[in-house]
Amino acid sequence: MKDRNHLSNIGLSHQVNVISNGLLDIPMLQLLQADGVPHAQATLPEMTQQKAEKILGTMQFIRILDERMVAAQRQGRISFYLACTGEEASTVGSAAALEPQDMIMSQYREQGALAYRGYTTEQFMDQMFSNEKEPNKGRQMPIHYGVKELNFMTISSPLGTQIPQASGYAYGQKMAGLDAVTICYFGEGAASEGDFHAGLNMAAVLKCPVIFLCRNNGYAISTPSEEQFAGDGIASRGIGYGVKTIRVDGNDVLAVYAATQKAREIALAEQCPVLIEAMTYRLAAHSTSDDPSGYRSKDEEERWRAKDPVQRFALWMQSQGWFDEEQNKLFLEQSRQEVLSELKRVEKVPICKVDEIITDVYDVPPWHLKEQLAELKAHIAKYPDAYPKTSGRL
Repeated sequence: MKDRNHLSNIGLSHQVNVISNGLLDIPMLQLLQADGVPHAQATLPEMTQQKAEKILGTMQFIRILDERMVAAQRQGRISFYLACTGEEASTVGSAAALEPQDMIMSQYREQGALAYRGYTTEQFMDQMFSNEKEPNKGRQMPIHYGVKELNFMTISSPLGTQIPQASGYAYGQKMAGLDAVTICYFGEGAASEGDFHAGLNMAAVLKCPVIFLCRNNGYAISTPSEEQFAGDGIASRGIGYGVKTIRVDGNDVLAVYAATQKAREIALAEQCPVLIEAMTYRLAAHSTSDDPSGYRSKDEEERWRAKDPVQRFALWMQSQGWFDEEQNKLFLEQSRQEVLSELKRVEKVPICKVDEIITDVYDVPPWHLKEQLAELKAHIAKYPDAYPKTSGRL
């Protein structure tokens, strides 16, 4: 019979022992140096040229998309945007190590994972402009993507809600006997939410096949990590909850890929959670509502630009004979043109009719929602100049 005495496996000591932060040494997996040269002792994961080209192309495309959409927000063409510049390896590298049947639950800076799955430029634009072609019918903020066909759960604005949801979804995968895991992305700031602790504990106790991937980019908006917590990052918390844990260089796409491959292997074979802490840096502002110059220096940013994940991987590919400078320039130009042409197209697509705002929640919209809709339509009709797009869709 199983021994349920929780003290049975604890060693004894006859002196006072204080466990301090320094006694827990959690190494960081790094395979490629900043110049793209592998460490002498590194064991690189198997990687085909085709997959490497897709990973690099996705990271480069997302950087172009970020640059263009931040500019579009500054021009007043969209209301809001969140760039992932500097963190591309943590999201694209991990997505590349998954299988299509794996569920992705993201925070709001994982557009790279979605693009790797096959989300098109047209779909990105339709979502950000909230038009009638967008499946969510304009009910979400820009960058709050969701697409069932790609197993990408719709993003929620409240911080950390996806963490316990991921544990629950993975538990469902386990109960159904599926050959699939759930990956859940979040930043180190979200790890201060109660949902983080509830989600990890639930996954550990119920042995859910979920990968928790924390992008530790050093800042929770403007709050640096040293002002967020006193412990050894987020990895130590996984160990505290009994969750298998990996710390990885989040700017080394090969290391992220290898770590996620291993995490998926463990999660499936042992039906248990794995935490990955990807140590990276947000080169962009937190969002288009943020000015990072108020809380960090240009010197700090430049030190991290020297660790650019896109350049690092391109240099490694070059050493493999997989990188053609001219072909890459052509790809970048084509990507820019594609983003610009889709941006121009989408601005001409009508937004959803106002009546859509109360559908798809109840089978039949209740009286109070119908009443509120009537009041909204009357208000828009009274002030059409204040709602130029909506007034034409009453």
